[in-house]
Amino acid sequence: MKYIEKLRNSGLRPTKQRLQICEVLFETEKTFHFTINDLATKIKRQLNNKISLATIYNTVHAFEKKGYLKQIPINSNQTYFDTNVTDHHHFYDLREDKLIDLENCDVGPINIKRKIDGKKIRSVEILVKLGD
Repeated sequence: MKYIEKLRNSGLRPTKQRLQICEVLFETEKTFHFTINDLATKIKRQLNNKISLATIYNTVHAFEKKGYLKQIPINSNQTYFDTNVTDHHHFYDLREDKLIDLENCDVGPINIKRKIDGKKIRSVEILVKLGD
């Protein structure tokens, strides 16, 4: 299987369930945003299989630490993940509870005036919250 190395690099054994998680995450034409619960639902729908939330949670967080997924915190109790790991911005629709990509070319120059001694800015990503 092609995801065995990705799992091992993430410190995970390549079990059948984890390989199925990889299939749902990485065998898509388009990148997508998801919560852990969204992914559980997608796995059940796509593969007609239920995988424990703990297995999904641990796999997703291991992949995020390795850079295979990007974590996008919305607020203190809500986090999305993105299969697009490039630096880019997002709209978040508060009513629809939906994350939408906002391309870098859609945002003007950002001027960060404050500096922190000994630190460099690695990236700037904007989350724009939308309401009615």
